[in-house]
Amino acid sequence: MDKTDLGILRALQEDGRASAQQLSEKVGLSAAPVWRRVKALEAQGVIVGYGAHVDRSKTDLKACMFAHVSLERHSTSVVEHFERSVRDAPEILECYAVTGDSDFLLKILVESAEDYDRFLHRFLFNLPGIRQTRTIVALREIKHDVKLPL
Repeated sequence: MDKTDLGILRALQEDGRASAQQLSEKVGLSAAPVWRRVKALEAQGVIVGYGAHVDRSKTDLKACMFAHVSLERHSTSVVEHFERSVRDAPEILECYAVTGDSDFLLKILVESAEDYDRFLHRFLFNLPGIRQTRTIVALREIKHDVKLPL
């Protein structure tokens, strides 16, 4: 990946709907080669999709929770089931395997604390192999950026 590809990626992170012509003006290359580079970046899996950035504060998803999850055992079946279940839960936006006192860190968006309680009892507490969960409630969002620092 060269500086032109990085320039294209930066520009697309700013405006995912930018045309090849608009991108070409930003990176100093004509539209046809820019279009080919975008298609190549998509084919290589560097660009994984396009979507709208939605302001969470304008939706009903007012409660942001971070859950630390510890497993009882780390057998392949328990870990794979947990990870598969997490991928299928729309409330969970992000999941990371982490070091420290817990095994996973989840970012969960719901409408309210009551909805989070229901989510815990409906989903998380019913997963096999969960030893412990600890929740951190986000009081306010200081920074939320989805652009990579390219």
